[in-house]
Amino acid sequence: MKKKNIVSAYLELTKPRIASLVLVSCALGFFLGGHGIHSWPRFVMLLVGVALVSGGSGTLNHYLEREYDAKMLRTRNRPIPSGVIAPADALGFGIVLILSGVLILYVKINMLTAFLGLLTSFLYIMVYTPMKRVSWLNTTIGAVPGAIPPLGGWAAATGHLDFSAGILFLILFLWQHPHFYSIAWMLKDDYARAGFKMLPVLEPDGRSTFSLIQSFSGMLVVASLIPAVIGLSGHIYAFGVGGAGVILWKMGRRLAETRSLEDARNLLRATVFYLPVLFFLIVVDLPV
Repeated sequence: MKKKNIVSAYLELTKPRIASLVLVSCALGFFLGGHGIHSWPRFVMLLVGVALVSGGSGTLNHYLEREYDAKMLRTRNRPIPSGVIAPADALGFGIVLILSGVLILYVKINMLTAFLGLLTSFLYIMVYTPMKRVSWLNTTIGAVPGAIPPLGGWAAATGHLDFSAGILFLILFLWQHPHFYSIAWMLKDDYARAGFKMLPVLEPDGRSTFSLIQSFSGMLVVASLIPAVIGLSGHIYAFGVGGAGVILWKMGRRLAETRSLEDARNLLRATVFYLPVLFFLIVVDLPV
């Protein structure tokens, strides 16, 4: 195995796509909490610490699910089941990343941010990961650590958490449901091979899945307008995110009608489009 391939394999263990979302949402919390970035060194150290914790958490998720990844078509070529990286090496790598990240957050930022980083890692690895084989509620449980990063950014900028920070948490928490339920519907056969108790696996007709997609999409539209109501953002944000939310909700409704893989992909695309739009609008329309 060439060194470049080993490096790429270790990078894959850190789940770069998830880490990038974590970093962006954390940066958003920092920006909004501090009404801008007033200390670039602090901001950079925050992102470094969070990146390490996120990468380590992703690595340990790979380690814990290596047996099940080998059974799924989508994941059987991941670094551990394919034999590129030994499980023990991945375990050590993940632990070092998490501890290093938490230490940086504690020393360079503050105790609250370090605690939130450690809490996120614990919930993702020790609660959400095993829950995938226990209950279909794993999606909702997993949405909790997925929504904590903006709280970490807010705490890094202000040293505390408040109602506005909680709204960011709520938006990300709700958003993850249509996003991951659409993925679960698309990959239900693969999840069944691994024994994951995703809702579409337990209820193949998708009735509850589609109902929850519409419910959470509707709640997301409402929650996303709260920043404009409380003065965290303005009218441009409200108009833009409201329109994007209606589109997302309609995509969910369309999927409930057709139950097709193509409409599941369209909903997934809508969720991927929605979050960057929300982040961009809330930043550019930040009240002076």
